[in-house]
Amino acid sequence: MKHDPDLHHRRSIRLKGYDYSQAGLYFITICTQNRLCVFGEIKNGEMVLNEYGRIVKITWEWLKQQYEYIDLGKFIVMPNHFHGIIELHNRRGGSRTAPTTGRRRANKDVISVKIRHRGAEGKIFQFNIKN
Repeated sequence: MKHDPDLHHRRSIRLKGYDYSQAGLYFITICTQNRLCVFGEIKNGEMVLNEYGRIVKITWEWLKQQYEYIDLGKFIVMPNHFHGIIELHNRRGGSRTAPTTGRRRANKDVISVKIRHRGAEGKIFQFNIKN
């Protein structure tokens, strides 16, 4: 469905006026569509990743190989979402999108494609997170 501002009233969770492409540490949370538990389950107080959860973990680690100007901090996959810290470094020349748009979008797209190749259907992630 094409975006219609009369129907879609998502509130931005971004800080107005803040340049998210500048160097710094960024805490990222990405939730599954309808908060479905598709990445594994908690057993005896421990997160046990299933195949889809392992895809999330591998793809997170792939970001560092793909973007030389980031470092990855702590990261955790939960049954219906994941959290991670991205450190964005200054770099000279070229354009760069914000780590919470370009990198996050790339991460979500790669994960979605890999999971769909294993049989999942529909949307994997929701668009806006309001925690």
